[in-house]
Amino acid sequence: MPPTPGSVQSFGDDAFEPSANNPPWTAIYLRRIVALDLTVGLLAGIVATIGRFGNEFDVSYILVTLSMPLIWAFTLALANAYEGRFLGVTIEEYRAVGRATLGFLALIATVAYATKQDLARGYTLLLIPLLFVGGLAVRRFMRGWLSGHRSRGELMQRTVVIGRADAVSAVLRSVQADQMQGLHPVAVCASGLDTEWNATSSLEGVPVFGPPHDVVATVDLCDAEVVVVAAHPDLAGKSLRRLAWALEERGVELIVSPGLLDIAGPRMSIRPSTDLSLLHIERPANRTRVVFLKSLMDRTLAFLLLTALSPVLLVIAALIKVGDRGPVFFRQQRVGVRGEPFGMLKFRSMVVDAEKHLAALRDAHDGNEVLFKMKDDPRVTRVGKFIRRYSLDELPQLINVLIGDMSLVGPRPPLPAEVEQYEPDALRRLHVRPGMTGLWQVSGRSDLSWEESLRLDLRYVDNWSPIGDLVILMRTFKAVVATSGAY
Repeated sequence: MPPTPGSVQSFGDDAFEPSANNPPWTAIYLRRIVALDLTVGLLAGIVATIGRFGNEFDVSYILVTLSMPLIWAFTLALANAYEGRFLGVTIEEYRAVGRATLGFLALIATVAYATKQDLARGYTLLLIPLLFVGGLAVRRFMRGWLSGHRSRGELMQRTVVIGRADAVSAVLRSVQADQMQGLHPVAVCASGLDTEWNATSSLEGVPVFGPPHDVVATVDLCDAEVVVVAAHPDLAGKSLRRLAWALEERGVELIVSPGLLDIAGPRMSIRPSTDLSLLHIERPANRTRVVFLKSLMDRTLAFLLLTALSPVLLVIAALIKVGDRGPVFFRQQRVGVRGEPFGMLKFRSMVVDAEKHLAALRDAHDGNEVLFKMKDDPRVTRVGKFIRRYSLDELPQLINVLIGDMSLVGPRPPLPAEVEQYEPDALRRLHVRPGMTGLWQVSGRSDLSWEESLRLDLRYVDNWSPIGDLVILMRTFKAVVATSGAY
């Protein structure tokens, strides 16, 4: 039952005794990820040694290899890769691997200079990429492990949400839609309700336990592990600080929702003032240096992928040509960065005169309000069904990436007719190069509504980063294999 007003204590009045530590899943996750990182360090050292020296290597490299797991785990710890608040939630885990790799390289250089002992260049050139890729793979594997448990409602944190009713409802919808956040709302303390709090049974299916000042009693009653503060004029300054103190004594985490939509954590930082902490929102990563690095990464990976996949491309081209003797490629006008048009390449998956039949199919499409999609499109050829199912028809876009019209990761390249329907917000999609894949590709593809597709694209434009691009590329492979939303 919700606590009665007479039994509730304010969150600034009393001293409290400490209770819980970190939630159990954090310790389990941390033990597993450290063990895997140690294994990666050892295997990377062994592979680098064998790859560089074969059976003829100095005994000193055995000692280096045996010490590699501890050195690698140490540099990861220094890069905050084991920080509890980042585990299983943000891409900061992946960023930490990048920082640790650079730190590891700096450590090797410093030790080599100080001891006047140089490691073989071939050994180092093998070791560094293996550690970087292994560190990313470990975190991806652990995310999958955690996701599997959370999809069954396990390894979640009991959460109390407090604030104004409308803001609380928005937070609840967001948390309930994303189980990977690991937050399981068990109680609400809200103000601004249509009726008295004790006459309102629930918000978004979560029971209301009282007004915001009853939160500490609610935490005790529900044995909560996390308190989320939504926007509320009375929960600021001294009140919020007292709440933080009370929760600290209980070992309960405090999360404050600033009410900002789709702003990624790396863009936010705290700027201290005399007696306030100011939230600084960094501009999106559009500086010349970062854009150049993204372009260099795109073109390098596109060249490597074209080279590696050339046999597959030749086989697909031959099958299309033999199928109906028509052209192998389909070239379509799309709109790129800053609204500049370009010709996007795809393997032809439809009959030669597919565009002529489009008008007759408009009323039967399965797409969203702006994009035309059809699950059983009669214009698709037999070969086309297969290559569209696994997105093989999009491989020629690697040529667009190589020449600079597209990026590997970015918003979906729109048609000119789509851009003509854009509202002002949607035009922001054109601030970066369109991509072969993106958040839309790994979040539902053709099953998304126009609003969902637009929100994901705008989130990418505002928060993209090189490490974030690598994460999306890894998720793309899984989405393509699963064939979800592909037609």
